[in-house]
Amino acid sequence: MSVDTGVASALHLYRLPFFDLLHRAHTEHLRFHDAQDIQRCFLLSIKTGGCPENCGYCSQSAHHQTGLERQPLLSVDDVLTAATQAKQAGAHRFCMGAAWRQAPEGEQFDRVLSMVRGVKSLGMEACVTLGMLTLPQAEQLKEAGLDAYNHNLDTSREYYPQIVTTRNYDDRLNTLRAARQAGLSLCCGGILGMGESATDRCAMLAELAALDPQPESVPINLLMPVSGTPLANASAVDPVDLVRVIAVARILMPRSRVRLSAGRIHLSKEAQLLAFYAGANSIFIGNKLLTARNAEASEDAALLDCLRADAVTDPSLHDGVRPSA
Repeated sequence: MSVDTGVASALHLYRLPFFDLLHRAHTEHLRFHDAQDIQRCFLLSIKTGGCPENCGYCSQSAHHQTGLERQPLLSVDDVLTAATQAKQAGAHRFCMGAAWRQAPEGEQFDRVLSMVRGVKSLGMEACVTLGMLTLPQAEQLKEAGLDAYNHNLDTSREYYPQIVTTRNYDDRLNTLRAARQAGLSLCCGGILGMGESATDRCAMLAELAALDPQPESVPINLLMPVSGTPLANASAVDPVDLVRVIAVARILMPRSRVRLSAGRIHLSKEAQLLAFYAGANSIFIGNKLLTARNAEASEDAALLDCLRADAVTDPSLHDGVRPSA
């Protein structure tokens, strides 16, 4: 299916009555996934700040005065300590993000390769996001044991220049092609709440769905407005619209992991459960995502407990005891 045809299909789904859309998405979800299987990921910033890109949403851009303290590339030991702690907290996948425009050559890249090898030695899935990537670099990452490369499209091709001007949409797609050619799985999604229209959201999903093969992982992020960035005063996304996007993603990419990513701290427990019903089957744990706040461990435990078959909040219903009339 072409991207243009896909946009029309995605918009048709997005505009369905809410419960009709949810039913279709949940039915599709159950064809390929266990509804109880929510993968937990941990995302660590391994090199923070000073990025030469001018992404309007990002606290790490050198173009914005956000007060973020820059941090050089971490040591391998520090990263593996964090990965060990993440595994103990229940993470299945460990993701490492570096604020680079382009993955560097030399010692820093070699250090990242050592991080990947170390994470894999712990028995975890490994994912990195390092900016643009060449095919030889992608091949080296694959050889080191990397499972997935994250490189988000962010929004639609048409709206993209309103968010970033230091790179273009095809730069993103070229990096995805290099990662795929090297045999890496793709983690690629977008951000809601940057002023985009429903058509932009659906065009982004159609672009992702048109990739062959489709991304194994599709993170859906809510903008976390940061003071000092052009999007600091952006309006919040209606949680119903978020659930609609997740449902459409699930229908268009039925086999992918749809990740409920940044911005969960702004969602109620009920909104997150609706997102799971619509097809989301992954969250990021830990109280920070790169530089943004994330849900606390106790909140995530309470959220995931709701999915269990024995999760009953009224103690009078346990052990067959019924409340009196």
